[in-house]
Amino acid sequence: MTRQEAEIVLQKTFRLPKFYDEQWQAIEKILRGEKVLLIEKTGFGKSLCFQFPASVFDGTTVIFSPLIALMRDQVKKLTSLGISAKCINSEQTPEQNSQIINEAKQGKVKILYIAPERQENNEWIEATQQMNLSMVVIDEAHCISVWGHDFRPAFKRIINLVKLLPQALPVLATTATATKRVEQDIVQQIGKNISTIRGNLMRENFRLFVVKVNSEDEKLMWLGENIPRLPGSGVLYTGTRVDTEIYSKWFEYLGISSTGYNAGLDAESRIAIENGLMKNEWKCIISTNALGMGIDKPDIRFIIHTQIPQSPIHYYQEIGRAGRDGEPSTIILFYNPEDKKLPESFIEGGKPSVKKYERVIAAIKTELLGQQELMKRTNLKQTPIRVIKADLVEQGIIREVMIGGYKKYEFIPNSPPLNTQAFEALREAKLKELDSMIAYVATTGSRMKFLCDYLGDTADHAFTNCDNTGEKKIIVNSSPEWVQKLSAFRESYFPKLEVESSKSNMVNGVAASYYGVSNVGAAIHRCKYEQGGDFPDFLLKLVLKAFRKRFGQEQFDLVVYVPPTSSGDLVKNFAVKFAAVLKIPVSHNLVKLRATAAQKIFENAPLKSENVRNSFTYKEPVEIEGKSILLIDDVFDSGATIKEIGKVLTNFGAARIAPVVIAKTVGGDIV
Repeated sequence: MTRQEAEIVLQKTFRLPKFYDEQWQAIEKILRGEKVLLIEKTGFGKSLCFQFPASVFDGTTVIFSPLIALMRDQVKKLTSLGISAKCINSEQTPEQNSQIINEAKQGKVKILYIAPERQENNEWIEATQQMNLSMVVIDEAHCISVWGHDFRPAFKRIINLVKLLPQALPVLATTATATKRVEQDIVQQIGKNISTIRGNLMRENFRLFVVKVNSEDEKLMWLGENIPRLPGSGVLYTGTRVDTEIYSKWFEYLGISSTGYNAGLDAESRIAIENGLMKNEWKCIISTNALGMGIDKPDIRFIIHTQIPQSPIHYYQEIGRAGRDGEPSTIILFYNPEDKKLPESFIEGGKPSVKKYERVIAAIKTELLGQQELMKRTNLKQTPIRVIKADLVEQGIIREVMIGGYKKYEFIPNSPPLNTQAFEALREAKLKELDSMIAYVATTGSRMKFLCDYLGDTADHAFTNCDNTGEKKIIVNSSPEWVQKLSAFRESYFPKLEVESSKSNMVNGVAASYYGVSNVGAAIHRCKYEQGGDFPDFLLKLVLKAFRKRFGQEQFDLVVYVPPTSSGDLVKNFAVKFAAVLKIPVSHNLVKLRATAAQKIFENAPLKSENVRNSFTYKEPVEIEGKSILLIDDVFDSGATIKEIGKVLTNFGAARIAPVVIAKTVGGDIV
């Protein structure tokens, strides 16, 4: 097919006038059955480079993508063009996914999007052998490489499929963010006879700024004052789920149209927000990095980061979602030296320490264990367990086995010793990437040139589109007016405690603050761990405000408090003062049946729950029968203690239990 012939089909099927030269260069190779690695900036039109060939090939094209939002968006567009496209992902029922696989085996699906994690599914593995495959596409191909900024073990399994394909079957790997090292790794894994097309990564329509601040408060105040002044709508990226909540509530308090987004939302809510983003329903979407990849919105006018990303690669990818229409777009990164701690913790979580690997090996040596059992035996969270399992399987130290329909892991006798060299090299590389991100903050040269050079696009170009090369620097000056506004917000916004369940009569409660916000956490820490005496009165006043806002004029019969683990009478004395102000009787009859360890020593939810299970009782059950109870504690972390007490009080006849605490921890939720 010549370019002229192809563009006739393009106009008829995709309603587009012509290809870019670089698009046709890739498509021409694919039509000849070649393997291609395509590295082009966000918004270039990489999707067309596989959608067009897929539409003219006879069989089914399988596209591996980690982005459910992209799958939904592209399937919708392709279907509207009359191209049979489907996707398989975790948000659909097993029955829906099975039906789509059967349709693909029957040749009824032209383009099939699928998550890389499905490579572990036996139904899918068998299905690939029965499909008439015409092409395999690896989207976000940097995920193949351990040196990539978003490596996923499941992507490795795609390579196993690629190596089984006929030599003449085309393979396309695409990414917007691959350093030279990542490029070489991808090429090596996919195999010989692959050609690389690397495009120009510069984005001249960006206006790049770095805003140096001394606190989270300065970020909140500047954004509150200036977001309404920015043209169009955009995305505000935060570091954690809790941050999305805080910024969302702050903007709501100020009357700024916004909504929060993170991976913890249900699928229906995420879809609704993604659709609202496309229609400019809000001035700003406040999100973790869960939002954006695969969202094909051309007119995002600003991208703001309140938290420094782990690397220039992460940053380039995330800001690349702005200004795809070529119109001017504002890019702002806030930076406080304290911000470095969060990406450092991500790097630690992404590649756990060698001691944690040894802990997992020791546990599996003694018995066959599933993932939940491993978490309990090793006191590790789910994410490091998954990373460690994948590495140990790849090194041939453990293997997966199916026992009674459940996946477990067993130690392989005479297996090679743990190779730690690769882990240490990777950790060192990630820390260097973070140092490069700090260097981006500190650079006095062109910020766009810095990013392009880092990503391997060394084309000589003079940029004048940042606060070092022509744009005015942004300086934060906190006025008394905005200090007062933020203070008033702090005393009116109280985090919700999600504790309701079918197992108890407990209702969702309230915390007076987040532990790390303002001076609340410092005061609690001083009293609990530095012999600072009873919790100060300002905490009591804040908790009373939170109680009144959450529960208003509701009637309660009794105040009960959580018995101490190691902090003596702190919570008891606080509960007595709290009850006295509200003129509600306080009870001392909730007691421990056995000693429990401090919850903070446990890293995962199963162990926290196990620590407090069956450890409480109530000495005078008759006094709570049919009553509404206020349950007081100092710090809410996983919620395991509160939930366990809720079940106990319910079993003894309490009609309603409402938890009220001084502070809620940020917890481990990131995206």
